[in-house]
Amino acid sequence: MRRQDRGRDDELCDILMRTGCLKFGTFKLANGTLSSYYIDLRSIQSDPVALKRVIFFYSSILETSELKQVRRIAGVPTVGIAFGSILAFNLAKPFIYVRKATKEPARGRRVEGILLPGDKVVVIDDVITTGKNIMEAADAIRSEGGLVEDAVVLIDRQQRGMANLAKIDVRLHSFSTMQAIAGTLLRKGSIDDEQHREIVSQVLR
Repeated sequence: MRRQDRGRDDELCDILMRTGCLKFGTFKLANGTLSSYYIDLRSIQSDPVALKRVIFFYSSILETSELKQVRRIAGVPTVGIAFGSILAFNLAKPFIYVRKATKEPARGRRVEGILLPGDKVVVIDDVITTGKNIMEAADAIRSEGGLVEDAVVLIDRQQRGMANLAKIDVRLHSFSTMQAIAGTLLRKGSIDDEQHREIVSQVLR
């Protein structure tokens, strides 16, 4: 599920281009596949104006009625932690984060922070491709007694991430999708027809 708002899509695209977050070339993604474009949202953290707007975009999703009952906000390494911690502070909700690997094997925990059995947790990440990172985070949180039913991302690359999360009973909420972003960038003249085709050709929905 994503919000439909042309004005906000325009604003997000302006941010992506101004901060250099959208790059074209040949990139190997974390899942091993090759892509002709890459989105790196880490640059947003160095732009206070862009960061403020991106946090507002996330908040517009988290403040919907179906997510207001969430007890805790969980961040996925690495950008999801940065965004998630700010969101938790702004919304006055406890923050936790999920490690990529257990730092202390004897301790046996991957979730850092206070998590009580039955706590409803929403997982925050920046971009979703196949959903692997969010699925692993959900599994870690559930293994420690938390309830994960929803995940929120800024951008859905539309490469079956939503479908994969649905298989583990997690609803995906995205602010925008790559198809919407590509269309907006083309309309604004920020990318050419070939770059637009490169992005849309990788959309699997």
